[in-house]
Order: sequence, then structure tokens, then C-alpha cells
Amino acid sequence: MKITLVIPCYNEEANIQKGVLDKFGNYTKENEIFSEVLIVDDGSTDSSKKLIREKYLPKFLKFKLVEIKHEGKAGAVITGIQKAKGDYVMFSDIDLATPIEEAEDLLEQVEKGYKIVIGSRNSRREGAPFLRRIMAVGFIFIRNFVIGLPGIKDTQCGFKIFEKEAADRIITQLQVFHKIKIINGSSVSAGFDTEFLFIGHKLGYKIKEVPVDWRHVETKNVNFLKDTIETLRDILLIKYYDLSKKYNKE
Repeated sequence: MKITLVIPCYNEEANIQKGVLDKFGNYTKENEIFSEVLIVDDGSTDSSKKLIREKYLPKFLKFKLVEIKHEGKAGAVITGIQKAKGDYVMFSDIDLATPIEEAEDLLEQVEKGYKIVIGSRNSRREGAPFLRRIMAVGFIFIRNFVIGLPGIKDTQCGFKIFEKEAADRIITQLQVFHKIKIINGSSVSAGFDTEFLFIGHKLGYKIKEVPVDWRHVETKNVNFLKDTIETLRDILLIKYYDLSKKYNKE
């Protein structure tokens, strides 16, 4: 089994200067199960790409920089899935809110036969602002009420692994995120993760949720009002496309 690690990047100069990519590189360089690390730059306008090219590509030979126009986090993850050469694709937020070492717990479930394994913070949001915790609870309630996803508590933890074949199959059925548009500013809507897992569930893949360590990392990419509106819109669109039978079971 070979794994492609996908790391979306959008204006992450501050995190890169803190050494987050060193942690990814040191963890994967001697670990033969990781065949490549794709850093998908989502049209950064700061020094992210320059730092990656000059400092990290020569240092970690498994690192590859993939550049796309600014499409939001969903576009970066979809591109990473499409370009991945591994048997499995692991996705991690660049801020390492979940330490990369938590990959061991996800891999245990992959070895048991699960094709979609997701990290879960459950109801914990240690260190997160009160408003963000309230919003998380509200999102889970609305998601469960509108589209379901029984048995899954946390669709939004930025730490997941999926079989490449299953992921390719799922992204061909995306409706809300079928055509990623060029956007302005950050877009971290919860809709992509939700639609991805919703389709996976409809296709019959068993989704294993694994508790992982998580710490709140404040990020400029989160805009509570904008992201909440986008998320509610996306959930309603997922429901609409489901009622319209746009999601096939084949």
C-alpha cells in the first residue's frame, strides 16, 4: 500500500515559516508507506510558493508542488485526489491542528479494510472560541436534520484518508462542487467534506470515524458569517440534488 499525502495551501506563509512543512517532511521521508507529498497551492498571493520551491522541494524529495488558480479548499483537495499516484490519498490541513503522527490511528482502520477513514474531534473543540464551538454544534444539528449521515459526528476535521479508487469514483458524482469556480478570498465551506462523505455513504462505502488529538489553531482563512452562509447553502443544495436523484448508486 502506498499513500499520497495531500496538503492544501493558500497564503500559508506564516505557518510555513513556523516549520509545519518540516514536520510533514520529517514524518514522511523515512516512512516508505508515503510515496509522495502533494502540496497543492490554491493560487497563493504571498510568499508560500517561493518558500516551498526554494526551501522545501530540495530538502524533501517526496514533496511536489502543484499550482492551481484560486478555487478554494475544495478545488485544492479535488486536484490532489486527481493527481495522486498512491493507492490511498490522505488529506491534512497545513496548520497541523491534528498532528501528523495521528495518521497511525487512521492507518490501523485502513488495514482493517475501511476505504474511507476520517479523523474526529467528536464534541471536543479544545481551545476553540465559544462562538466557533456553538457553530459546530449547530452545523451538526442542521446537517443531521437536512441530509442525515447517520453515525458520523464530525465531517469537518481536516484529517482524512480514502482509497484512491473510491475517491475518484466519488468526485465524479459531485454536484455542488462538480465545477469549481475561480473565487475571491478564502473559501472553507463545510459543504465539500459533507458532499464527499454523503456520496461515499450513498455508494455503500463504510465510513470509519476515529478520535484524534486536535487543538484550535486560529486562522485568517475562517470568516464565520461568510462560511456559515456558504455551508447552509451547500447543505440545501446537497439535499436538492439528492431529491433530484443526481447522486447515482452505480
